[in-house]
Amino acid sequence: MIDAGPDKANASGQPVQTDGHSHDIRILVLGALGVVFGDIGTSPIYAFREALVASAGGEVASREDILGVLSLIIWALTIIVTVKYVMFVLRAHNRGEGGTLSLMALARRSLPKRSGIILALGMVGAALFYGDAVITPAISVLSAVEGMNVVTPAFQPYVVPLTLVILAALFSVQRFGSGGVAIVFGPITLVWFLAIGYSGIVHIADDPEILLAVNPIYIVQFLVNQPEVSFVTIGAIFLAVTGAEALYADLGHFGRRPIVLAWLCIVFPCLLLNYVGQGAFVLSHDGTVGHPFFEMNEGWMLVPMVVLATAATVIASQAVITGAYSLTRQAVQLNMLPRLVIQHTSETTQGQIYMPRVNLLLALVVMLLVVGFGESSALASAYGISVTGNMLVTTLLLSVVMLRIWRWRVAAVVVAISIFGLIDIGFFASNIVKVFEGGWASLAVAFTIILIMWTWVRGSRYLFDKTRKNEIPLDFLAGSLIKKKPHLVPGTAVFLTSDPDSAPTALMHSLKHYKVLHEQNVILSVVTAQQPIVPDSERVKMEQVNELFMRVKLKFGYMEQPNIPKALAICRKQGWKFDIMTTSFFLSRRSLKASPNSGMPVWQDRLFIGLARTAADATEYFQIPTGRVVEVGTQVSI
Repeated sequence: MIDAGPDKANASGQPVQTDGHSHDIRILVLGALGVVFGDIGTSPIYAFREALVASAGGEVASREDILGVLSLIIWALTIIVTVKYVMFVLRAHNRGEGGTLSLMALARRSLPKRSGIILALGMVGAALFYGDAVITPAISVLSAVEGMNVVTPAFQPYVVPLTLVILAALFSVQRFGSGGVAIVFGPITLVWFLAIGYSGIVHIADDPEILLAVNPIYIVQFLVNQPEVSFVTIGAIFLAVTGAEALYADLGHFGRRPIVLAWLCIVFPCLLLNYVGQGAFVLSHDGTVGHPFFEMNEGWMLVPMVVLATAATVIASQAVITGAYSLTRQAVQLNMLPRLVIQHTSETTQGQIYMPRVNLLLALVVMLLVVGFGESSALASAYGISVTGNMLVTTLLLSVVMLRIWRWRVAAVVVAISIFGLIDIGFFASNIVKVFEGGWASLAVAFTIILIMWTWVRGSRYLFDKTRKNEIPLDFLAGSLIKKKPHLVPGTAVFLTSDPDSAPTALMHSLKHYKVLHEQNVILSVVTAQQPIVPDSERVKMEQVNELFMRVKLKFGYMEQPNIPKALAICRKQGWKFDIMTTSFFLSRRSLKASPNSGMPVWQDRLFIGLARTAADATEYFQIPTGRVVEVGTQVSI
């Protein structure tokens, strides 16, 4: 079985630093509260209310509705989050990193014969996560600001404008990094969980009969007695577990142990207490639904709870925003998206990054959703489809890991995956019927991401095949040049290429126009490994072609930012005395033109060309000093 997580302890029992994480487990738990659990932690604001309204068909719920809905929420949190994610999915880390693409890379490495199918699954899962990443901030902040309507209905016209202001502030602070954000958000989220736990426990006494909901028999009775509404209610129930996927997506930021401790010791108990308290409050008010989360905070507690809820929902958005950054970086490194600018926000902790372009696009889409839908109840219909679909993809990829890496018996895998799969399919089916009620929004986002990823992967493959046909084999060129040497100039030339077996375009143009060759020429290719981090001992592979040419392959993990000069310094241990000051880097800058013979439709050609133009500069991306770079322009029709 894969190791339970990256966190370890020394002989004294104190946590030690592994995978770039902080030493103090308490700081990591507090940070995880602020970044990982914000989404699922704010679900009590709207989940119980929406489920009751769906089951009752109005604003008054029966005793059976209340007990059945609460029992569904309790067992959904237990089975989906505590059992599936905490006990199983978080163990399927890829050397400490989590998320759909990490799981995909893990599965592809263990099942190379089905890599195409697994790539497609990973692409769908990643796209659905982006759908969740735009819905979560919109519904979370909007639902909290709506709490002011409980204080005074006169606040209604200001709900959307204030939500937009809060969201603008949230996305503007992302440049400080998840570590800096967590320092502020962690303590606030801790206060939030303690507050909702206290709010729930004081109202359980309103009607102690609510404690019977822990018995799953009420789920059976609810589903059997009200089959006409149970399907819709199950879709609303899922709102209580949205955010579970963020536990896995943000695994690399904090490690498994802090996330598990935070869930079991703080988050899970407080959520259960609040949901049970809401149920008791509604029972004691003759089933009147209203807005139980805010209404049960009577008197002086109401305004502070609304303010705290607003702060908590801002923090809730952090879980999916940081998850989107991690997912995007993995997609770039796995060549599923064009290169994007990545800013590292911590000198001591790995994985804490900021992506300006992703941040801007997320902000724009989230604000459009707030303006377009206007109410959290309307957004609730758009919420579940992307999350349930992502969870289903996770279950499918997890089955590959269980069989191929953990080496479980087939019977055990079938039992576990059948349980998780049936639950995921049930939730997905109950949410997919909401497509025309708002679910189209998250599906539109997911479809757009799939289209972009598919176009980039397909276009990159066609471009590689087309350029390779026109290139000369490197061994043939090297042999010819050693027999009839051109004029040699001092120093080293490094030619970057994706195909180390062919002569790079920049090299051919250099020979054609300059009629000279450096004394030492390195054909350099950079590859991405199916693991998050590659140790220095596996970073460099060197091969001497002849006295003029040498092949060097640099390997980076998909969670690493490639740094070519730093990696080449490792070559000194293998005999090449690399000196940046006597080395010139030659890069090909391709100007792409659409062609009817590319193998792709013209619209997809143009989309691929547009994506290629938005790619970050290779010099900056590979962290090469600009003063050592020579770019050679070429025109390629695809």
